[in-house]
Amino acid sequence: MTNALITLLQAAAQPQGGSQTGFWLMIIAVFGVMYFFMIRPQRKQQKELEKFRNQLKKGDKVVTAGGIYGTVAEIPEGSNSILIKVDGEVKLRLDKNSIVRDYSDAPAQQ
Repeated sequence: MTNALITLLQAAAQPQGGSQTGFWLMIIAVFGVMYFFMIRPQRKQQKELEKFRNQLKKGDKVVTAGGIYGTVAEIPEGSNSILIKVDGEVKLRLDKNSIVRDYSDAPAQQ
């Protein structure tokens, strides 16, 4: 009885032919799922954000990565910076990459 059990355990522990193909197919499937559910949507979002930043114009209402709300006052040509009007005559010069979204369509703040 114990000899039969040991023989069965040894047979189960030995790799079978064709398991290598299944292993590689599973690895490829995992990378495919990761690409379509994680990498591809992130790249699409980055392209849309870059397009938004390149289309900024004077008067656009924006929000920075730090949560500062302001209105675009000036965009110097050939520069990666932007000047936003925050409150009254207070203006901040920021890197364009710190602008994260437009809030023109958002309801008026109180």
